[in-house]
Amino acid sequence: MSRKMCNRNAFFALSSVLFSPVVLAHPHSFITLVTTVMTENDQLTGLKMQWTMDEITSADLLYDAGNAKPDSPVWKKLAAEVMANVLGQHYFTEFWHNGKKVTFNNLPPEYGLARVGHQAVLTFVLPLAYPQPLKGQTYQFATFDPTYFVDMSYDNSSDAKLPKTLASLCKISVKTPQPNEDTLAFAQSLDKADAPPEDMELGKQFAQQVILQCQ
Repeated sequence: MSRKMCNRNAFFALSSVLFSPVVLAHPHSFITLVTTVMTENDQLTGLKMQWTMDEITSADLLYDAGNAKPDSPVWKKLAAEVMANVLGQHYFTEFWHNGKKVTFNNLPPEYGLARVGHQAVLTFVLPLAYPQPLKGQTYQFATFDPTYFVDMSYDNSSDAKLPKTLASLCKISVKTPQPNEDTLAFAQSLDKADAPPEDMELGKQFAQQVILQCQ
């Protein structure tokens, strides 16, 4: 299987030739998150997401894009391929309200892929299936790769953002988990060919939780 096919089928899961053999532990790839809450008519409608991939993860996508201009069909095709993989994993995101999962619309109203220096940046809108009330409500969401092959995290708590219209009504915070020593040791024992048991939800145990609280 070519490196290109490996990327397409596993969403940035890079073939072993791209990694040093001394790198054994999960994760093997890194995506930095920036998320902005979206609202309309005093209701929560979705999340605007920006995913910046590390340089190694970006390599094949940028190679495929070559010197194509940002608005060229080449970038649009690459964006569609990457977005299809994201949709296949339910945006790699879980969203909760009052102990119940909030469902998503599977057709993002906008998305795009771009080059920023030596990194590929995916932007898209994750739309909720139905608008949700904001007043007096608390929501929680997390973005993660269940296998923890890819680390998806916020560099700073300020990278989870509110629109200006909500600044006086809501607050948003990022909670970073602290997995126990057994979980850390298990993750470090996995090499690139290993996958943790599905019911273990390894990636979820390392996932940062974003909490949105409104008055």
